[in-house]
Amino acid sequence: MIHHFDEIVNRRNTYSVKWDGGKIIKAMKLTERFDDDTIPLFIADMDLPVPQSLVDALHKTVDNRIYGYSLFPDEYYHAIQNWFKKRHDWDIKKEEIVYSPGTVHAINMAVRAFTEEGDGIIIQRPVYPPFTFAIENNNRKLLNNSLVCNSEGYYTIDFDDFEEKAKESTTKMFIMCNPHNPTGRIFNEEELKKLSKICTENNVLIVADEIHGDLIRRDQTFIPIAKIAENNDHIITCTAINKTFNVAGLHCTNMVIPNLKLRNRLKKTMGHQMASPFTIAALIAVYNDGEEWLEDVKEYIDGTMVMVKEFLAEKMPKVKVAIPEGTYIMWLDFSGYGISPEEVHDRIYNKANVLLEDGSMFGEEGISHQRICIPSPRPIVKEALERISREFEDLA
Repeated sequence: MIHHFDEIVNRRNTYSVKWDGGKIIKAMKLTERFDDDTIPLFIADMDLPVPQSLVDALHKTVDNRIYGYSLFPDEYYHAIQNWFKKRHDWDIKKEEIVYSPGTVHAINMAVRAFTEEGDGIIIQRPVYPPFTFAIENNNRKLLNNSLVCNSEGYYTIDFDDFEEKAKESTTKMFIMCNPHNPTGRIFNEEELKKLSKICTENNVLIVADEIHGDLIRRDQTFIPIAKIAENNDHIITCTAINKTFNVAGLHCTNMVIPNLKLRNRLKKTMGHQMASPFTIAALIAVYNDGEEWLEDVKEYIDGTMVMVKEFLAEKMPKVKVAIPEGTYIMWLDFSGYGISPEEVHDRIYNKANVLLEDGSMFGEEGISHQRICIPSPRPIVKEALERISREFEDLA
């Protein structure tokens, strides 16, 4: 590993939601306490420096001194195509790529473009809260195909329930998250083919959020669903550099939409979208020259996950946690303490002054859990864990 990710970069006073967003965070009632001593590990961005090739590309853009309307050059599309061919053996045509300023935006646009009020949309809780918001805020019907968790914290799909919901006449869409946030599951080829087959047979459109697809453990394989589906005409895939390379603030999602009619309809709903020159330069830089950095950051994250699991096993053995197959998120089960979720929250957020995310935000299936995002320098993560463990010593 040539990158030094233990370096602590001060992000306070840099307009960071994570480190400077106390007023917003309190207004959202995520916590009562947020101050200069808070350790925030709640939001899915990294506290790790980006690749130098990206820094250089952005400096070059800044040095131009003019930041006007920008177009997508062929190099932009080639970078996407080459990345997914090399990393995932997935062939993508240039015309299939549609830019969006974010994945949440893309999902909301897809909901509006391809469903009507009252239509059913399947999600798999516990899952990323904006999926729920995209459905309910657009007056669609939420159909929850809850993932099934075993005693080891491993989640699987209830296919009987999924098929039953897909067969409902008003079901029009399935919003899939793979790798799954927050459980960390990577659905395998058999699962993906089965999901695709059920959706094809019932005319259900799949909107696949695959933005964590490059952030997987070294012994795991991620397969884009559109790559292995017998018919990918019913699939819209969201990809992004945002998570992979820690550039969420540059707003760069790319949807892959093989079906021309779907593509045109979504473009019409979404309207004309233009990216900033910084976004364009960033994508080209990281997809062309960011692979070495990615391998290093994955190794660092893997090591941090082992550290978290070992720390909890020693200091908080009542917390159940499995190292996820993908993402940089860990899903902590506090049910072993036998106290209310409210008391768990108080001990972590107010007393330890560590900001995570309550599992209830992801659906009732997460009621006893906490989500922790761990792509920060290990000294920060360790300090957060030590603070939390001290607040639970009386329950050991």
